[in-house]
Amino acid sequence: MRFENQNAIVTGAGRGIGQAIALRLAAEGARVACVSRTEENAKRIADEINLIRQCGPDSPNSAKHYAVDVADHPAVQKIGAQILQDFTKIDILVNNAGVTRDGLAMRMSVEDWDAVINTNLRGAFNFTQSIIRGMIKQRSGRIINITSVIGLIGNAGQTNYAASKAGLIGFTKSLARELASRSITVNAIAPGFITTDMTAGLSDEIKKTIQSQIPLGKTGTSEDVANAVAFLASAEASYITGQVLCVDGGMVM
Repeated sequence: MRFENQNAIVTGAGRGIGQAIALRLAAEGARVACVSRTEENAKRIADEINLIRQCGPDSPNSAKHYAVDVADHPAVQKIGAQILQDFTKIDILVNNAGVTRDGLAMRMSVEDWDAVINTNLRGAFNFTQSIIRGMIKQRSGRIINITSVIGLIGNAGQTNYAASKAGLIGFTKSLARELASRSITVNAIAPGFITTDMTAGLSDEIKKTIQSQIPLGKTGTSEDVANAVAFLASAEASYITGQVLCVDGGMVM
């Protein structure tokens, strides 16, 4: 129970990697604020956590759900204030919410560019800004940003996604320098090819091509990423900050 008496926020918690992260932190004792764009998804994962932990909705240890578009700065500041009111303090923030709008750069619409940058990069800034004063005051905290190996190596047809994830790495390193004196660590995790509902629609041919580029010879799972988050959020990682941990089976080594 590494996170007993600790409170965590996980954005994009309604499915895939975010869901696995929320479940893992809760399994180790954290009380989790589950954030998703839709109330239905956010509530579903919060209810699942409470069922596993046998917590009623009014229990002081129960997970809570919040619906917000992370790209909407005023809305996120409002939700952040509500979470702080509900949880008193935040020890762990996992900026996981992300979207893709793939297409070649010469054909990409401004709307698709902005949608990805605003959610993946601005969203992390928005949520960080909503809770950072509390972490500074308590002189402790863990901020973990979920980036991607695409932010390190690029990928044709994903200029917007690569830019957002590369930007998230720069954001991580700069924020780590700003907050280190307050004993707040800031790190990033770069998943490789992870099997989720977002990748399930790819053809078998594409999956085989990607798998052939992975030295370990297999795709990753959401739980693999959640394991890395749990480590970086723990006391064991107290001397690690400003780093990017690739969970990719060796793709970019």
